[in-house]
Amino acid sequence: MIKTKLKPVLPSLREKKRYLVFEVISKEKINDAGQVSGAVWNASLQFLGQLGTAKTGIMVLNNKWNAELQRGIIKVSHRHVDSVKAALAFAGRISGKNAIFRSVGVSGILKKAESKFMAA
Repeated sequence: MIKTKLKPVLPSLREKKRYLVFEVISKEKINDAGQVSGAVWNASLQFLGQLGTAKTGIMVLNNKWNAELQRGIIKVSHRHVDSVKAALAFAGRISGKNAIFRSVGVSGILKKAESKFMAA
């Protein structure tokens, strides 16, 4: 057998991404990033449908959830940032608790999103 390596995808052909920083406003603090991630996915599926959600390339970064500030980061395709913001606006509950999602900012670099928007 001859082993052949796959060629890497050229940078010009890769999907461009943006990091959307959001804030959750609720009476009770939410400590579990998984609950927030589920709420984001449910809101996206309800508003955009399965095909629309697939096109957005949503990835909720659970390890970037800040329980103290109630802020998190979503990785999304650069063409669908506005669609994801709209889907977040329609998310109203996290694990049965009333909550409001607010977009804080968008960046093309994760480190910049963390330093600029996740700071107190």
